[in-house]
Amino acid sequence: MAFRNADRVKETTTPTGTGTYSLAGAVAGFQTFVAGIGTAVYCNYCVENGTDWEFGIGLGTDAAP
Repeated sequence: MAFRNADRVKETTTPTGTGTYSLAGAVAGFQTFVAGIGTAVYCNYCVENGTDWEFGIGLGTDAAP
């Protein structure tokens, strides 16, 4: 599988906990993961909810939203 980084990729999500994230669209001024990274591509990611955070390598697996 390919590995890609992209500038200005930032989306919101509502699920919490562990497992798969369902992305809810780009934050104003940013692009979606699909637009910046693509699908079936690994990338670095960082998620945070204001108090907790996680950094790792993830795989984009869907072409939506």
